[in-house]
Amino acid sequence: MSSYTALYRKWRPRRFEDVKGQDAIVQTLKNQITTGRIGHAYLFCGTRGTGKTTVAKILAKAVNCENPVDGSPCLSCSTCLSIAEGASMNVVEIDAASNNGVDNVRDIIEDVAYSPAMGKYKVYIIDEVHMLSPGAFNALLKTLEEPPEYAIFILATTEAHRIPVTILSRCQRYDFKRISNDIIVERLKEMMAGEEIRATDEALQYIARLSDGALRDAISLLDQCSAFYYGQELTYEKALNVLGAVDTEVFSELVRDLISCDVKGAIGVLDEITAQGRELSQFVQDLTWYLRNLLLIGSSDQPGMETALDISAENLARLKEEAALLPQEGVMRYIRILSELSGQLRFASQKRVLLEIAIIKLCRPAMESDEDSVLERVRVLEEELSRLTEFVRKIQENPSALSTVSFEAETPPAETEVIPLPEQIEKNVILAGQKRDEIMSHLTNMMRHILSGAVWSAKEKDKLLIVPKNPLTAGFVKDEVFSKNLDEAITKVIGAHVDFEIKMPESGSRVKKQYTELHSIEGIDMEIIEEE
Repeated sequence: MSSYTALYRKWRPRRFEDVKGQDAIVQTLKNQITTGRIGHAYLFCGTRGTGKTTVAKILAKAVNCENPVDGSPCLSCSTCLSIAEGASMNVVEIDAASNNGVDNVRDIIEDVAYSPAMGKYKVYIIDEVHMLSPGAFNALLKTLEEPPEYAIFILATTEAHRIPVTILSRCQRYDFKRISNDIIVERLKEMMAGEEIRATDEALQYIARLSDGALRDAISLLDQCSAFYYGQELTYEKALNVLGAVDTEVFSELVRDLISCDVKGAIGVLDEITAQGRELSQFVQDLTWYLRNLLLIGSSDQPGMETALDISAENLARLKEEAALLPQEGVMRYIRILSELSGQLRFASQKRVLLEIAIIKLCRPAMESDEDSVLERVRVLEEELSRLTEFVRKIQENPSALSTVSFEAETPPAETEVIPLPEQIEKNVILAGQKRDEIMSHLTNMMRHILSGAVWSAKEKDKLLIVPKNPLTAGFVKDEVFSKNLDEAITKVIGAHVDFEIKMPESGSRVKKQYTELHSIEGIDMEIIEEE
């Protein structure tokens, strides 16, 4: 049984024409080979998986090829075949991560003294060259400055800033850019056709975005997903499942909870993704990307944004709706906090705790004193003021409507007399009264202020009675917006709709002594009935 070869190795480019996303670098190297103007030292810089080592190996073949074709190796001559098999003495590959001492560089210097037995050039490929010690760099410096005419050094690194200037000045530097998602998807489709793998465009787009411009990473992710669903078509949902990622609907739900400062709802979303076994670091990265799209949507109303963001029409509509709810400053604050969190999660042992703290911070801008947090607090206050202004406007337009706000003001009984509860009370009414604090946590800041200290009692067996403490502010609760907010909060907490009535207290009345609160009915002789 033959061993399996990973896709990124099996499909590694062997000619310059096969290299994707680095057209300028490839064309420059081909021109140098065609014209014979080959440098003695090259520095390939760029992030992982962008083709640095691959191009170095192709260049090593091309400069020694017996029959080059337009600057690319022919792949059929004895020199090309021996290099491809790793049997050529003309190409030496060194991993500086594990061979970074002065002695290792001295071995190279000694080997450079001998001319190639076959071919034209001896090529030294030093990968992760930034890992060399200062002494090793100094030992390499003289050879790089005056190498033999048959020696070519190719240095590859992901961290060019760590290389001494003396080395940089002696190399031709080529910066490998991140590969675009479109090019990655195109390459993945070519591989799928050869490997007979089926996948939807949505799944490939997600894999490409997750790779962050590294084609090798994208190929590895595709290899992982196709192995899990061997023989099946790879869909977007299947890719999410394998890679431990989260669907955009979850991000939308979480963002809406953050906008409404609903800490409990946001933590509930986190509970769900944790229970599903999702990777929290990846979740934070994907949420940041979702907010990035939200920021772009809010920053531009230009047509064609759907294509630019590479998202579906359904997700675009959802983003536009959320962009209207949250100003750009608020989105930037979210991105800043999550970016800081992403760096902390790399070395954290309690990732969930850090994420929960970040969620609370996002919902509580008062915890921070920076400019964007102040703007977020202003946004919340403006929303509350806007509701109050709208209510006042309605009253001004229709003064008679004020009478509907005051609920049948009744003359209370004697100050010490307690209004009895109904003999029978439905279960959900009791439940709403007992969970009033939890229901209050889902209300807006203004609603919580108005209902602070209110009595939650029962008027009839199937109706909740709420008596606010302050008659001056109680009338606002009758407003349609506030009533809807209260109704939604009750339904969300107890899982069922409950009819309720807000009773206007009389000035100076002692509502706490007049009404029995439902959360304290233990021991009271009454019959609790199920809903009819």
